[in-house]
Amino acid sequence: MTMEFTDRLTRVEPSATLAISALATELEQDGADVVDLSVGEPDFPTPQNIVDAGQDAMDAGHTGYTTSAGILELREAIADKLAADGLDHGPEEIIVTPGAKQALYEIVQALIQDGDEVALLDPAWVSYEAMVKMAGGDLTRVDLSDSDFQLEPALDDLAAAVSDETELLIVNSPSNPTGAVYTDAALEGVRDLAVEHDITVISDEIYKEITYGVEPTSLGTFDGMADRTITVNGFSKAYSMTGWRLGYFAGPQDLIDQAGKLHSHSVSSAVNFVQHAGVEALENTDDAVAQMVDAFGQRRELVIDLLDDHDVDVAVPDGAFYMMLPVADDDQAWCEGALEDAHVATVPGSAFGTPGYARISYAASEERLEEGIERLAEEDYL
Repeated sequence: MTMEFTDRLTRVEPSATLAISALATELEQDGADVVDLSVGEPDFPTPQNIVDAGQDAMDAGHTGYTTSAGILELREAIADKLAADGLDHGPEEIIVTPGAKQALYEIVQALIQDGDEVALLDPAWVSYEAMVKMAGGDLTRVDLSDSDFQLEPALDDLAAAVSDETELLIVNSPSNPTGAVYTDAALEGVRDLAVEHDITVISDEIYKEITYGVEPTSLGTFDGMADRTITVNGFSKAYSMTGWRLGYFAGPQDLIDQAGKLHSHSVSSAVNFVQHAGVEALENTDDAVAQMVDAFGQRRELVIDLLDDHDVDVAVPDGAFYMMLPVADDDQAWCEGALEDAHVATVPGSAFGTPGYARISYAASEERLEEGIERLAEEDYL
């Protein structure tokens, strides 16, 4: 029997990171000590108070279905968090999802159909492209690599790329993979273009709580953006809850109503006891988050200093826990070679739409970061 697969899947290419991941696994199985600088998750355990809250919720019997949009207590806590960021959303304008990735998928499916234009800011997180293609959309991409990955100097390029035909723009600040935090002037430029061309904007703020000396502004707080911005966030990064799978999105009521259909017919709801742990995360975990961010900040400085010792300049990230390392034009081959020769795993920039770079994650111990950079230098990859 020969199966025929849908266009929405065959139009999506396998992730460019798969070859790196498979090679790393093969090397480790052969006994190699691989320094993994490719991972996109904190290396800290989930704070104990959150773990306890999840366990207490299970013990209390919170193991059944919840309302599809999520338990009211969590949606109220999210609304309070958003209000502190200057965003006005009631619990009825929030859907809790099994991870922020599910939130993004539901939004794109609700808004994009065959031929619709979606604008991305490159380098862009790998799954944006796949989600748009699965919905049948067409991509317009704006390269920020010539401006140290900042948006403000590239606003003219964005203005030239979007039009009245653009249905959706995705903005991720702080950014994965660059760690860039866009300035208020840049976001005001986004606002002006969104209003001029009547564009809906996704503001992916999953790294908003992980910044160094800057305070990122939520895009939906700018005049004219409240009714055209969908804010996405979650618990994986700031609270080190990647495996718990908990995220959310907030937006206009009509979007919530329509995306809620997909949500209810696919995942039904986020896990009950995990949602109770999410309430604890939002309400009682600020100190633990601050400690993790301080550690990431120290590691950022360490990596910058180590690279500087080898005369390698990088755009200094103001958020998240990534930076983009300039490498050979064939970045996929560079990453594969670095893994084979130095046993250091990174992610090729082409996976994010920007060849000639490799993404380094500094969500690793200082010892492993030092080891990884020194191995790259010794094998002439720096």
